Amino acid sequence: MTFGESVSTCLKKYFVFKGRASKSEFWWFQLIWVVSYIVMIISNNEALAFICLGIIIFIAIPLISVGVRRLHDTNKSGFYYFLSLIPFIGGLIILFMMIGDGTKGKNQYGPDPLKKVVKKRKKK
Repeated sequence: MTFGESVSTCLKKYFVFKGRASKSEFWWFQLIWVVSYIVMIISNNEALAFICLGIIIFIAIPLISVGVRRLHDTNKSGFYYFLSLIPFIGGLIILFMMIGDGTKGKNQYGPDPLKKVVKKRKKK
């Protein structure tokens, strides 16, 4: 999945917490948050810092939803995302959960997000 596809998918699935998300979908979208956060912190330009803050606020919910879907891809419950509320160690635990490969094929949370679904055309 490319950067553009990832952003488009995550924004289309703004409030979707069901299903699965591939590693590339999660990490490309995570990149937006990381870059915005770093620029906001190191920026001497107040306007740029506010723009980055706006981006961070705008993508907060889809960032959580893609995180939950990424946990589903590794066949883990989305409730594990609450571990990130534990200072420092919780974020590291979630990071290690997100790094692993997803379940090959279908799991309890849905079909493999990397498999393309081929729709059959109806004959007239």
